Amino acid sequence: MFARSAFRSAAPIKKGIRSYASQGSSGGGIGGVGYAAVAVGAAGAGYYYYTSTQGSPAVPAKINSETAFKGGDQGFISLKLDSIEKINHNTIRMRFDLPEPDMKSGIPVASALVTKYKGPEMEKAVIRPYTPVSDEDDPGHLDFVIKKYPNGPMSTHLHDMTPGQRLDIKGPIPKYAIKENVHDEIALIAGGTGITPMYQVARAIFKNPNDKTKVTLVYGNISEDDILLKKELHELENTYPQRFRAFYLLDNPPEGWTQGKGFINKDLLKTVLPEPQSSNIKIFVCGPPGLYKAVSGGKKSPQDQGELDGKCIPCQRPSEITNIPFRHSERSWIQQGPGLQVLSVCDRRRSK
Repeated sequence: MFARSAFRSAAPIKKGIRSYASQGSSGGGIGGVGYAAVAVGAAGAGYYYYTSTQGSPAVPAKINSETAFKGGDQGFISLKLDSIEKINHNTIRMRFDLPEPDMKSGIPVASALVTKYKGPEMEKAVIRPYTPVSDEDDPGHLDFVIKKYPNGPMSTHLHDMTPGQRLDIKGPIPKYAIKENVHDEIALIAGGTGITPMYQVARAIFKNPNDKTKVTLVYGNISEDDILLKKELHELENTYPQRFRAFYLLDNPPEGWTQGKGFINKDLLKTVLPEPQSSNIKIFVCGPPGLYKAVSGGKKSPQDQGELDGKCIPCQRPSEITNIPFRHSERSWIQQGPGLQVLSVCDRRRSK
């Protein structure tokens, strides 16, 4: 059964565990980290960040290859901003030109890229990870959805950019290798800009005609205007109604809102997620620290997922949650049966 109660309109959620769309702790810095060992969880907002004083200069954008990003010791490449689309009061969609019009990004699913900026008055360069929202096979361009945070040096810089300016970008940073039909069902639990890696995963699954995986999305925001990639998600729902379901929650829903109100909690997840005993299920979580705390427990560090102690998905048999990224562990948390695994696809500290 795809979902126990399908996606019936939920009654107003009881007073929740926490607000997750805009609240989060500030991230710490890691200096001098080589790319091959970078252990960052990168989502659209990129809550984790690090600073560096010894970043190598960006290489020229001309690359003699069909893919732009090769990872390893390639270093940063400089991409030109082509256009900006306003999404809401604090979020934009940015399109960058790849070095050649027929070139593809070359990033696997799921993975992210890191951006670098050093202002004239800044002693250290600031680096943030972001997950592209454009298709990996789209030629000639790369799209990001960027939310602006108060006093955030990177998000402010990106929002201040104008077409024709350039940004240093490198990657990819692999997070979890999506393979067809490995899992019967996948559940995506997202808050705010945590939707970007979730959309990357869902898009890749439905793009593959051989993949029969079913996908459930639970996505929370403050208001209806804060729902990102709404058009793209609705398109997936309409195109794959038997395999994709999206459930939205709002802290401040408008009059007439028929879906969830409040916060993600155990009762909600028990209603909308698949039965763990019925199939091989993997759960991905991406959002602010409050969402992690409630659903799966906060990360101990970028390299260590830490104990799974969330109130929403309790464990029966503790083990070690798969750490994404960077180290991959075959062990995972088991809850209510051997078929369900919970893993984090990003380290969600505040992006600035």
